Amino acid sequence: MKNFKLTVSTPDGHKFSGDVVKLDVRGVLGDLAIMAGHIPFVTSLVKCPCTIWISEDKKRTATCDGGLLTVGTDAVTLLAGSFKFD
Repeated sequence: MKNFKLTVSTPDGHKFSGDVVKLDVRGVLGDLAIMAGHIPFVTSLVKCPCTIWISEDKKRTATCDGGLLTVGTDAVTLLAGSFKFD
């Protein structure tokens, strides 16, 4: 799987920055799985569990308290009210 750059930030500062293979979150219209090469878009997020896949077999889980997800051509940014790793 290809990697992409993910940045997660809150009003308290950066929570995560690095290369990942997949991001699982919940937008206002349902669950999303973001992978490298995804079409660019912007959506609001609702409070949800969030899974950051560092590799195909290594992941980090967190709780996202809603926010904004921006998917670009070469990077993804998640701006959240709060983001707490489990």
